[in-house]
Amino acid sequence: MVLNVAHLLACLAVSWGVTGTSISVDRSVVPLALSRKLNLTSVHNLVRHDQSRARALKSAGKAKHENILEAAAIISSPVDNQAVTYVASVGIGSPPTTYQLLLDTGSSFLCVGEDQAYKRTSTSIATSTTINVRSRHFMISSNSNYLFSVSQGVASVCSMYFSIFSMALFWDLGKEFIDQVTIAPSLVIPRQGIVVVSTPNSAGGFGIDGILGLGPSGLSTAGTGIGGTTIPTVTDNLFSIGDIPLDAVSISFEPTTSEESLNGELTWGGTDSSRFTGSITFTPITTTSPSSSFWGINQSIRYGSSTSILASTAGIIDTGTTLLLIASDAFARYKSATGAVLDNTTGLLRLTNAQFSSLQSLFFTIGGTAFEFTPNAQIWPRALNVDIGGTSSSVYSIVSDIGTNSGEGLDFINGLVFLQRFYCVLDSSDKRVGLATTPFSTATSN
Repeated sequence: MVLNVAHLLACLAVSWGVTGTSISVDRSVVPLALSRKLNLTSVHNLVRHDQSRARALKSAGKAKHENILEAAAIISSPVDNQAVTYVASVGIGSPPTTYQLLLDTGSSFLCVGEDQAYKRTSTSIATSTTINVRSRHFMISSNSNYLFSVSQGVASVCSMYFSIFSMALFWDLGKEFIDQVTIAPSLVIPRQGIVVVSTPNSAGGFGIDGILGLGPSGLSTAGTGIGGTTIPTVTDNLFSIGDIPLDAVSISFEPTTSEESLNGELTWGGTDSSRFTGSITFTPITTTSPSSSFWGINQSIRYGSSTSILASTAGIIDTGTTLLLIASDAFARYKSATGAVLDNTTGLLRLTNAQFSSLQSLFFTIGGTAFEFTPNAQIWPRALNVDIGGTSSSVYSIVSDIGTNSGEGLDFINGLVFLQRFYCVLDSSDKRVGLATTPFSTATSN
């Protein structure tokens, strides 16, 4: 299946709608269209992939916070390709080669070389650093991106992601380059640090050429020891050269029942007011480790009017996770409240039609605002049941177990199913996350 990524959209002038604070943007911001893709080679893997990613993120965040020189996240079970991805079309070099890059808020780097090899042009500058990267038996040195050299850091992030992504040993060799990156005709970064892999994985990435990291800039550091300098992200560089008015990027996804669709948008430097309703609630990045290393927030979850599922605790917003993962004790309470049973084929909770008819909304309290996650939002699109190994007549919940009890500092992951219902602003300038309802928050498409 060939990815269908739309042409870059024209600039739009917008303003921020913010709970408690109004920020005017006197320059245009630039939307970038995104393609959503369901990987049909990857069935019944959603829970296993997301739990494995959660373990890797926890390990990486803890290592960064505690200044541990070396740590590994062990993935003991086989991991298939990620089933749901959002992909952006980005140009690198001059003249630019277009790469299809998977969005990842769990990393801060731009990596290329999976399906399409990196093409050097007049703007390509190779640094002197080369690194061997191996990820054997899914043992991932997931924290080395913080404490070793620049290229080793970038390559380790890529290794962590694509070891999960491609079911095989990752590339043997990674090199750091500086190159021109084109996000849109009006958004061109003359010098952006990227990592290039010279021996792509033979398994391929089903049309994915690399990663566009949207994580906080603090995720990436340079230097050979603890306390290295921060490597600017794509968003940081766009802001520093004056191409965007704010060091921020906003994400808009939509629920869909299609295997592939063009239904997402990144907005660099501000927000697109046509994509959200009401005002944006901002909440600071949590101070609780390891969530604080990512786009971490504090939230509580309630089922219906009064049933507490998860007390106020720290977790993260993550585009690399498909489902809504919650701590094991919270998952047990949700399972009890809904009456759902575990489906051994998909790994998801399965509800009867009667249970779905009586299903109540979840309420996420974030920054003092309660965001309603409707019954329809809590289920996997029924038109895509067969694509994940389920049966067409069943109802599957997208709420799943993160694998550990609450109290570990990363007790939930609001993945793509959450972001398809709420607009999200990742604000590096003020170290905060913004959320708002959208026209699709109460959609019944599933």
